[in-house]
Amino acid sequence: MMAYLRYGFAALVAALLITFALANRMMVEVKLLPDTVASLLGIDYRYSLPLFLLVAVAMGAGLLLGFIWEWLREKGLRAEASRLRREQDALRSELERVEKIAPQARKDDVLALVDGK
Repeated sequence: MMAYLRYGFAALVAALLITFALANRMMVEVKLLPDTVASLLGIDYRYSLPLFLLVAVAMGAGLLLGFIWEWLREKGLRAEASRLRREQDALRSELERVEKIAPQARKDDVLALVDGK
């Protein structure tokens, strides 16, 4: 059932994107620099592309920058989680080592009292 909902949602998004692309097919000119600066430097990069493509590239670049920003922001959290995971593994191995020794240690009267036996 969830697969059908997922496919339906994907089809709806695809239909909306296609409709947006068809409605915004006109060509727009994108310049790297303003005309005065371009004439001063002798650099005149101009690109003509459909408006929907420009919007899609801008949205993709924004998403990519957002993902990179979030990944860098969470670097400290990932390092702390890794440190805690290593510490947890060390404590588990120590516990296993102590549990192997524990049957001999249970003969101790103090431990028997603590365990309630």
